[in-house]
Amino acid sequence: MANIAIKICGLSTPETVDAAVAAGATHIGFVHFEPSPRHLPLDRAAELSRRLPGHVRSVLLLVNMDVRARAQAIAAVQPDVVQFHGSETPEYLAEVRQQAGPDSGLEIWKAVGVRDSASLEDALRYRGVADRLLYDAAAGKLPGGNGLAIDWSLVGRHRHQMPWILAGGLAADNIARAIRETGADMVDASSGVESAPGVKDVDRIRAFCQSARNC
Repeated sequence: MANIAIKICGLSTPETVDAAVAAGATHIGFVHFEPSPRHLPLDRAAELSRRLPGHVRSVLLLVNMDVRARAQAIAAVQPDVVQFHGSETPEYLAEVRQQAGPDSGLEIWKAVGVRDSASLEDALRYRGVADRLLYDAAAGKLPGGNGLAIDWSLVGRHRHQMPWILAGGLAADNIARAIRETGADMVDASSGVESAPGVKDVDRIRAFCQSARNC
């Protein structure tokens, strides 16, 4: 797992962005969803996205946006990846892909809440329209970032037919076990690297990335 990909999501300051990059994160996530404590206005997300070096990819997280607002968000931030974290359908994602065009290079990820093995099977309906699935805990007050872990044994036993990412309650003290039990080659942390909701902690970011890379 020396080459594991690491996404740190919900960053909102230059200091935490720089810390995540320095610690070895391969993807940085910016949340544009007003109910979230990690919400960023589009101009701020665009500013931080431009701060990333070329080898680190920007991810814009959106939730159930209408067509016009979605297009405006993608155009404003110009991310490498758009992660949809709501109840978006395969048809919705197909429309995003069509509007982006075949030469845009834009990746599309879809987060799915994992309750049981049927949740993992149902997620295959996104095959062909999503580039990756992100396995997270089932939605609570927020679609994600609730600090809840999923049943890693479900993910470990599943026969994956699409690229995927492990999320949900991951932190420095459990990431090694999560990787071993699931076989994940990409992981995503948000609340697990915070000192308070929406407040990223530089030391926790470093510890998480180090633990993931050393697994």
